[in-house]
Amino acid sequence: MGPGAAQPERAGAADRVTGLVRALRAHGLRIGTGETVDAGLALQAVGFHDRRRMREALAATLLHGEGQRRVFDRVFDLYFPLVEGREPEHEPQPPGDDPATALAGLRERLVAALAAADATALTMLAGEAVGALGGFGSTPGSDGWSSHQTLSRLRPETLLARIRAALREGGGRDPEFGDRLTDDEIRRRIEDFRERVRTEARRRVALRQGREQVARRAVAPTPDRVDFLLAGREQLEELRRTVRPLARRLATRLAARRRRAARGEIDLRRTLRRSLSTGGVPMRPVLRQRRPGRPDLVLLCDVSGSVAGFAHFTMLLVQALHDQFSRVRVFAFVNRVDEVTDLVARGRSDPAGLGERILAEATLTGWHGQSDYGTALGEFTERYADALGPRTVVFVLGDARTNRSDPNLPALKFVADRARRVYWLNPEQPALWSTGDSVAHAYGELVDMRTCRNAAQLAELVGRLLPV
Repeated sequence: MGPGAAQPERAGAADRVTGLVRALRAHGLRIGTGETVDAGLALQAVGFHDRRRMREALAATLLHGEGQRRVFDRVFDLYFPLVEGREPEHEPQPPGDDPATALAGLRERLVAALAAADATALTMLAGEAVGALGGFGSTPGSDGWSSHQTLSRLRPETLLARIRAALREGGGRDPEFGDRLTDDEIRRRIEDFRERVRTEARRRVALRQGREQVARRAVAPTPDRVDFLLAGREQLEELRRTVRPLARRLATRLAARRRRAARGEIDLRRTLRRSLSTGGVPMRPVLRQRRPGRPDLVLLCDVSGSVAGFAHFTMLLVQALHDQFSRVRVFAFVNRVDEVTDLVARGRSDPAGLGERILAEATLTGWHGQSDYGTALGEFTERYADALGPRTVVFVLGDARTNRSDPNLPALKFVADRARRVYWLNPEQPALWSTGDSVAHAYGELVDMRTCRNAAQLAELVGRLLPV
């Protein structure tokens, strides 16, 4: 299985594969029985001696997209770790060395290993670093090992200059090779070592608490299951890259629903009349033919604060689905409301800059910058009532936190009375609704309020709630 790794028993490998599949399913990856069988056959074909080949064989048989790879790699490292064996009782310490001297020696060896790009040495140093610097707690319920604590004490990012000097002294670089390119590669090697430390810490915690528990708690979810309110800039960027594939899947689902709906419902009277020719047995039911019309869609989006990422992603998703609707209109608000349909349409070419363009070009705030649902809803009913009709489905996106201002319930009731359907998608968990300045339950008495905390939930709701 590669340097420093022990070959797992074949009998135990089946349990590890099934455990790996369970952990991936817990993160939302759809893996069927057939794919699990294929993964076992792939392992049988590549053998158990080369860990890299095992990783790629399992990834090829179990994954459906590149976006799932990060989760897979971290879960794989738990079930097929670089280093097999039990958690050591005590890490070996050089005799006579105080902690400061031991740390300095560890950093010196790390410089040499990073300069030489020695994968075997880096794996061993990651284990030694976690054992010497990352241990904490002594109770059975404690994690026991921390990669954050290890890295904050070891500080490998401060070794760049020493590694650069070691590369020059060792003659490992062409003299004309630029310092900037050299530094970029050193940073890549340091980040690779940091990931080895994280993997080793997770492995040791898994030995104490069990692989499945650590896989659920310590491995970051796929982008489509990242909480909108907790997503950082990089995670939101990953989400934007999933818009097109997600829209294609949703369009296929909506088209299939429309095909089924086009068959119509049973016409009981005509079915009974036709059954007279077969002795009263309805051998050939008669269906009412219907022409399912594509709905008009209106988005009313709060783009303030932490809910802005949720609103921007939903705008891009709906824009990618525009062929599924007869008309789409998008409105954004903070404490004033403005139509941004054209801005969202142009946002297809630059999705990352959509939020900045909306804030710069649309009139969304008055004399203060806090969200005010009551004022925004009132202005929407006054200026854009023509957007509502018997074919209109309205999605309101926001956390329903009014900053203690008037929620203007009559304005929302007006929208509900004029539109065909109104759904409020709230990115907060229901336990927080109507706490503090939230009026979610008051709005929920007038319209259908649903929790929508990540892209997976959003896709499920859009595909299920839209009429055909």
